[in-house]
Amino acid sequence: MSQSRKPPATLHPRNRHQGHYDFPQLIKASPELGRFLIINPYGKQSLDFADPEAVKVLNRALLRRYYGLQFWDIPPGYLCPPIPGRADYLHCLADLLAEERGGQIPRGRAVRVLDIGTGANCIYPLIGHCEYGWRFTGSDIDPTALASAQAIIRANHLEEVIELRRQHQPKRIFAGLLQPGERFDLTLCNPPFHSSAAEAHSGSRRKWRNLGKLDPKRKLPVLNFGGQSNELWCEGGEAGFLRRMVAESAACAEQVCWFSSLVSKAGNLPQVERALHKADAREVRVIGMAQGNKQSRLVAWTFLEERQRRDWAAASRA
Repeated sequence: MSQSRKPPATLHPRNRHQGHYDFPQLIKASPELGRFLIINPYGKQSLDFADPEAVKVLNRALLRRYYGLQFWDIPPGYLCPPIPGRADYLHCLADLLAEERGGQIPRGRAVRVLDIGTGANCIYPLIGHCEYGWRFTGSDIDPTALASAQAIIRANHLEEVIELRRQHQPKRIFAGLLQPGERFDLTLCNPPFHSSAAEAHSGSRRKWRNLGKLDPKRKLPVLNFGGQSNELWCEGGEAGFLRRMVAESAACAEQVCWFSSLVSKAGNLPQVERALHKADAREVRVIGMAQGNKQSRLVAWTFLEERQRRDWAAASRA
């Protein structure tokens, strides 16, 4: 059974990042942000979002101001994610877990979450633990990314609640990663968008053109949010990655209550839903999200019947 939820007009109600950025408060938490402020064409204080360093410093300020994280950094060239959108994904997943718990969102370390492709930024485990107290396992194929994520975890004294694992088989997702007998309430993922480097670069140029920021006098970065090859593209692009994820999820169906992933391109949804039907998923949810003019969505699926999910929820409370 597949259910869809239309995207809201704004961020999730529990999202801390409603409205415009409060730059005075952010600068108070992280004074270095002040160096990157500009006055936009409307005469308002803003940030130079075309500058990768500015975006990184903004993230650092947001994590410090709203989540109490004292250290956050990533190596040059690695993906720098938008904090509000990442938080929305987690809040939507919290609502999903609440369905089998009488509408009550589960909190604390009893809830285990697997982050596929946690990256150098480790953003989902950081926000997810700060918001809900969940315990995370983050996986990645890139040892440099894992070393960066581990440095963030260690600096914020989160070793007991965030664990990292390397996926040694680059073309596999769950296989070889989950240990026998362990169970996760959720998995989440922000899959590579593109099928090649050329496609990623083309998408970035289109983004600048749409924003009206293409200025021949200025050398703009290829991607203002950074990203290594494995973060931005893979064989088959997003649709191919999600088809592989669905196929592999069926092999560990009893170890995970809800699998999930972001889907950046709405046109990929029909392929994903066909793959889920073929894999015999019991429930499929498509949940819309919105951040300003950006529309996105997540797909979540389970191979467990409703009774099994309720039993799972009850066991996690015991």
